[in-house]
Amino acid sequence: MHHIKVQSLLRTLDFSDIRYEPDFSLEISESLFDKKSMEWLRSSYNQLGGKDKAIRLSSLRFDFAIDRHLFLFDNAVHFNRYRSLTLKNEMYLVFTYPWAVAYERLCRQQERACLQAGLQDRIWNGPPLATRCFGRSEESGDLSGNGSSGWKLNAYNDMQYDLISRLHGFKLVRIPEYETIMTGGSLKKIDQLLLNPSESTMGIIGKWLQRKLES
Repeated sequence: MHHIKVQSLLRTLDFSDIRYEPDFSLEISESLFDKKSMEWLRSSYNQLGGKDKAIRLSSLRFDFAIDRHLFLFDNAVHFNRYRSLTLKNEMYLVFTYPWAVAYERLCRQQERACLQAGLQDRIWNGPPLATRCFGRSEESGDLSGNGSSGWKLNAYNDMQYDLISRLHGFKLVRIPEYETIMTGGSLKKIDQLLLNPSESTMGIIGKWLQRKLES
C-alpha cells in the first residue's frame, strides 16, 4: 500500500511538471558525525533500551528528492510511544523540523492505529537486528515490559534519518498519512486522496507539495 501511495505522489509531481528523483539514496559520510551528533544517537538508543554500542545506518533511502528536499511518506507504524521518545531528543531543539511537533502529537493520538497496523511479525519483532539491539519483544500487541523491539528499531532509524539528512545539508520533509488537505470545501486525509487521485486532485496535491518546498 505504501508503494501505491508513493507512486500516486510521483504521478502528481509529473502532472504538476515538478522535477524529482525517485528512490533517492544517500550514502553516509562518517566524517559528518561530531561529538554532539554521536551523543544524540547514543541518548535515543539508550532511552529505547539499546544494548552495547549504538548502531548506525550505512545508507539512507528516500521515496523521492526535489533539489535539496528529501521526502518520506510515513504510514501508521511510525506513530507510537517509542517514536515519541526519540522526538524528545535535544537535536529537535537544535535543528528545525517543521513537522516535529505534529509528529509528537500524532504519536500520542494514533498509537492504537499503530497497534492495528504493526502486529505482523516483520514489524512487531522486526529483523534479527532488532532483537540483538533491543532484546526480545513481548507477545504481539503487549506494550508492557520490553514491548516491541521492531517498533523500537523503527523509531531509532527514523531518528537517524532525521539527523543524518540534516548533517548532509538536506531538508527532510516527512508526510504523515494523517495529514489533511482542503479540497471540495472539506479537509481530506492525504492517505485517502492518494488511493485513486483524479486530475483535479493531483493538481491540488501538486500545489500542496510545492508549498512544502517553499516553507
